[in-house]
Amino acid sequence: MNAKHRVTSHCDHELGICGISPEANEALPAKKPLEIYTFIDPLCAQCWSMEPILKKLKVEYGHYFRIRVLLAGKLNVWNACEAGKTKHTRPPVWVKGVSSSNMPYAGDIKLSDFHPYKASLAIKAAELQGPKAGHRFLRKLRETLFLQKQNITNEDVLKACANAAGLDVDAFIADLHSPSAAKALQCDVQTTNEMDVDTVPTFVFFNDNSEEAGIKISGQYPFSIYVQLLEDMLGFVPVKATPPTLEGLLQTYGFLATAEVAMVLDLSSEEAEKKLKTLMLQQKVEAVPYEYGTFWKWLM
Repeated sequence: MNAKHRVTSHCDHELGICGISPEANEALPAKKPLEIYTFIDPLCAQCWSMEPILKKLKVEYGHYFRIRVLLAGKLNVWNACEAGKTKHTRPPVWVKGVSSSNMPYAGDIKLSDFHPYKASLAIKAAELQGPKAGHRFLRKLRETLFLQKQNITNEDVLKACANAAGLDVDAFIADLHSPSAAKALQCDVQTTNEMDVDTVPTFVFFNDNSEEAGIKISGQYPFSIYVQLLEDMLGFVPVKATPPTLEGLLQTYGFLATAEVAMVLDLSSEEAEKKLKTLMLQQKVEAVPYEYGTFWKWLM
């Protein structure tokens, strides 16, 4: 796995912590010893495609780690976009990255009119209302892009995402134009450079209880690889949390793809869809179909 190597840089600013930890039990640690820096681009399809794996990792082993989301980007590119000198362009694998992940999306999306700096800045503005608010906003932002094909760099769209994520919209808009959000984004860029991150998604695993360097892994790998990294960093085999029920999982997250349900609960796509359709007949969930898959909305 040539994408894995050790790094020693640590950022010194507070970032958003994503995810919902599983319920604790006696076998699980009281304090989370690990921290995972996740470097993403909100317009990146492969980052979106990591959602099922990350959700399973949080549900099963989230009691061992905190996740910090960093926006990986280049200020000179963003500044050029903002000045109108260039537009965001996607690599040829952009659509392939989504469809191969089984995460639904609404088909081809034109990014030429997008200004990526604005989307990244909005995430930092949302995080000023707390890490959970930042996580909810990031999820709504990407749903709006990949499922609804809307321009998530448009301020009206950003306001709608903030409202859907339960944020204080007036505070969000004020923060969007504040020095605080811009400074937080600059810190992300600085950390990206310090850790030599040149591709997304990239993950860096740190152990707060160890002086050893962190481990960096770029790209997408099977779930077992990330579990092995947890074991390497902890120095022992991590204990899984008690698995959630299907209804418990949907109640926690509210809106999930079939691919996410299948991954978290170790089901095939067919098995997951069958169980979800049973809940639909019981009027507990609503199916929301897209071109390359279905989402399920918890109604109870």
